[in-house]
Amino acid sequence: MATMRINGADLAYDEAGNGPAVVLVHAGCADRRMWEHQFQALKADFRVVRYDWRGYGESADAIGDFAHHEDLLALMDALEIGRAAVVGSSDGGKIGLDAALTAPGRITSLTLVAPGVSGHEWPSSMTSLYRERVHDVVGLDRLRLYRTGEAETIDPAELDAYCEAETEFLVAGPSRTRDDLDPEVWKAALAMDRRLNQRAWSRPQPASRTAQPPAITRLHEIKIPTLVVTGLADVPGILALSDLLVESIKGVRRIELPRTGHLPPLERPNEFNAALLGFLQELESAGHR
Repeated sequence: MATMRINGADLAYDEAGNGPAVVLVHAGCADRRMWEHQFQALKADFRVVRYDWRGYGESADAIGDFAHHEDLLALMDALEIGRAAVVGSSDGGKIGLDAALTAPGRITSLTLVAPGVSGHEWPSSMTSLYRERVHDVVGLDRLRLYRTGEAETIDPAELDAYCEAETEFLVAGPSRTRDDLDPEVWKAALAMDRRLNQRAWSRPQPASRTAQPPAITRLHEIKIPTLVVTGLADVPGILALSDLLVESIKGVRRIELPRTGHLPPLERPNEFNAALLGFLQELESAGHR
C-alpha cells in the first residue's frame, strides 16, 4: 500500500504491472479490497491501480469541498497516467462516468458494474425497500443520530445488525439471503461495509460534489467503448438504471450474470474477469489506448 497527497487528502492505493493503464474504482459499500481478484488478474498485461476514495478504507477523511471524480483524475496526474481504462462498481461507476464527461480525452473506456449515475433520483419503490430492509433494522431516529455524529457512542450490536442487513440486501440481493453467498464473499463484503459504516457513524463524512451538468442529462456524450455488467439478483431500481444506460450510450455492451447481486467482481470473479479481460484485450487489439 502506498499513499499520495491528492487535492489536500492522502489517498491509499496499490499499483502493479506494466502496459496500458486500468484504474479500478470501488463501490460505495466497499473499499479497494473488493478488487483483489481483478488486481491480480490484470497486472500480467496492464498497469493496474486500485485506490480508496477519500473517507474510505485507508484513505484520509473527507473534509471540506471535494469531488471524487476530480480525485480520480488528480490521482492519474500524480501517477503520470495520461489515459486509462476505468472500471467502476456501483457509485464507482458514477465517479468513472463523471470523470469521462469532465475529461473525455483521459478515459479510454468504461466498465460500469451496477453503476450509479450523478443526477439520477432513485424511485420511491427502491428507497422504501431500502428503508424497510436496512434502515429499519436500527430505526430512522437512531440512524439519524449516527449519521450526524450526535450519538455519544456506537452500539456494536446496532452496527452489526445494520451492516449485516445492508450487505445481505445489496451483495446477496433482495430476493436472496447471505446463505446464497460463498462464506468468504460474505465475510469480505461484511468487513468492508462494517468498516465504512463505523467510520461514517463515528465522524460523518461530507458528500462529494458531482459533475455539472450531471451525467444523467449527458449520457449521449459518452463516445468511448463502454461495458455494463449487471447481476440479475441486484435491486430492481439498480437494474432499471443499467437498462437506461444501455439505451442511452451508443454502442454500449452489456453482460448479465444470473444468481449474482450488486458486486459481481467479488461474487463471480472468474466470470467477471473473463468478461473484463476480453473487453480490454479486444480494445487493445483494435488500438483503443
